Amino acid sequence: MSKVSVSTLRNPALAPEGHLKINWVRAHMPILARLEKEFGATKPFAGQRVAMSIHLEAKTAYMAMVFAAAGADVYLTGSNPLSTQDDVAAAAAENGITVHAWHGATDAEYLDHLNKTLDAARPTLLLDDGGDLTYLLHTSRTELAGGLIGGSEETSTGVQRLRAMEAEGVLKLPMVAVNNAYMKHLFDNRYGTGQSTLESVMHNTNLSIAGKTVVVGGYGWCGKGVAMRAKGLGARVIVCEVNPINANEALMDGMDVMPMAEAARKGDIFITVTGCERVIRAEHFAVMKDGVILANAGHFDAEISKPDLVRLGGQPVTVRKNVESYTFADGRRVFLIGEGRLANLAAGDGHPAEVMDLSFAVQFLTHLWILEHRAELTNTVIPVPLEIDTRVAATRLRALGVAIDELTPEQAKYIQSWQV
Repeated sequence: MSKVSVSTLRNPALAPEGHLKINWVRAHMPILARLEKEFGATKPFAGQRVAMSIHLEAKTAYMAMVFAAAGADVYLTGSNPLSTQDDVAAAAAENGITVHAWHGATDAEYLDHLNKTLDAARPTLLLDDGGDLTYLLHTSRTELAGGLIGGSEETSTGVQRLRAMEAEGVLKLPMVAVNNAYMKHLFDNRYGTGQSTLESVMHNTNLSIAGKTVVVGGYGWCGKGVAMRAKGLGARVIVCEVNPINANEALMDGMDVMPMAEAARKGDIFITVTGCERVIRAEHFAVMKDGVILANAGHFDAEISKPDLVRLGGQPVTVRKNVESYTFADGRRVFLIGEGRLANLAAGDGHPAEVMDLSFAVQFLTHLWILEHRAELTNTVIPVPLEIDTRVAATRLRALGVAIDELTPEQAKYIQSWQV
């Protein structure tokens, strides 16, 4: 075990429980394990300082450890005050990762942890989840931007912000949109978000999904996963969308589609996953049934309007761990999970380890690609190269013992030719 790093932790004594969690996910993340073994021998990240802002739980800690095994100095902080697990943070620090994060950080503490990470790292590589470190590097910490070779962004929300920065011509470093990799959005966003969000609702309420009406705000990859899992658990599913293409897809997938103003009267459980703000707000709360459950699976806690909830229902009352109640003037109550933050991480353990194995393998190989191609990269938003997706997919099949067909030379020639 490595020497304990100089870190900002809630309680270093919690490390033993964190080690158990990390060891459990390591046993179920075979792709990362193979990368750790392969690149632990060659140390391609030697001399690189990697700053990571990401949901700090066992799977992300293991990814950070793989970067460290490959030679990187890793500086790790959270990307959400409620998703940091203090035992895992302590264990990561004992494994040689510099950690500045603790669960339940105030806004000021959270910002301080981000800045301490940048101060300590003076990073050459950036791994961001939601864009908080990227934002600082383009506002109050611009003096550090010039030292960065490049970075990656893990979430839909963060990629949206990067594209806005690129469009305005203010992006200061090459950023790879890891969120948009096939092996990320097809599996992490869909199967990961779907399972972990419904798990959070069920675990924190101890109520049934079957027989209820679940309203899903947004039908992107994450929304598709939430709707699919809710339907599979026996719910009637309503989708609310602003994109007519996505709305048609929801209809073809067997979902009802309607505006939130109409769905608000019908739903029992509401799950937002749009990346936008105020998806559910005062006019919707005004017509909801008594006992409605609200959960958000988008990155920021802006999708369910908490100011409107307080204005209509006063200060919340905790009725179960991770569940708060707002009581309106007419006696109706609505229940909010995880303070409206990411329900699956602020009030759960996040996505399954096997799913995040895919995404974090993409992250690792993307940063290796950034190093190898640094001379040709420009300050733009860059897609993940297809060969990385393909390598991760093939590695997973091998790990599972699954074989697939290969094209014969004749077949390969046939599909590449325009002549019959």
